[in-house]
Amino acid sequence: MTERRAILSGSTFEEQIRYAGAVVDGDRVHVPGAATGLDHSTMTISVLIRELRANEEFEQVDELFERIWGFEPDGRPISAGLMRALSHAGNYVSGAFDGDRMVGASVGFFGQDSTLHSNTTGAAAGRGIGFELKLHQRLWALDRGISRITWTYDPLVRRNAHFNLAKLGARPAEYLPNFYGVMADAINQGDESDRILAVWPLTDPRVEAAVRRVPYLPAVPEDAVVGLGDDGDRPVEGRTDGRVVLVAVPEDIERLRGVDAGAAKAWRHAVRDVLGGLMEEGATVTGFHRRTYYVVERNT
Repeated sequence: MTERRAILSGSTFEEQIRYAGAVVDGDRVHVPGAATGLDHSTMTISVLIRELRANEEFEQVDELFERIWGFEPDGRPISAGLMRALSHAGNYVSGAFDGDRMVGASVGFFGQDSTLHSNTTGAAAGRGIGFELKLHQRLWALDRGISRITWTYDPLVRRNAHFNLAKLGARPAEYLPNFYGVMADAINQGDESDRILAVWPLTDPRVEAAVRRVPYLPAVPEDAVVGLGDDGDRPVEGRTDGRVVLVAVPEDIERLRGVDAGAAKAWRHAVRDVLGGLMEEGATVTGFHRRTYYVVERNT
């Protein structure tokens, strides 16, 4: 059984968990921001990450995901029973524990061409549990001869892009408009579910550096053009005729959905048109710059 133990500084699970959006949605890595007013400097937790086998453990995962996303009764993306079946068939179902308490979980299944598709991951906030879950998932996959892991994520969420592209060294492979259709949860309601398919080549030098906690920061040439800028809460379309194009995403799309649905919709369609259009033309997303811009390089 693959296990990983990590020592993480931070507050208790109850203090951390809150609605704030997913770091990843298809692979719903959800590491929301810490609750305000907490002093994290003197708090430490030891987290054990291991595979799950028992029905009561899958029920714990179900409860954890419900607390994180606030799913409608018929809107849960995965059930305890399905997790049981996936685990029994040899797929990936893991949990992160602070003592006896589950503080994170991840579910994935086998795909084509030596791929593990990471479907849903949820974690307590801000103390690196989501990152540790991905490291455990990587070791589990490598032990089974799997060369890459894929997942989907919402391209509008800045921390999603930073986590996936900079901290993990993953690479966007495909833009998927409205991939999941209507999503019945408290975070994604009222928005179209555009996603980017991320590919994590597990032995790539970029990924191996990320595992050592060396983030990937793409080079941005001086002649890069801004294809989509951020004017407060509104997108501003620019030029896309450069060799390297920068595509901004909003500072906080989840807040924007609540205060200005029109602006959130404008961002959705602008990013779909500019980023999705460039990717459809064959351009390559090389990274995420200053936690604000996708860096897109035309293949000329």
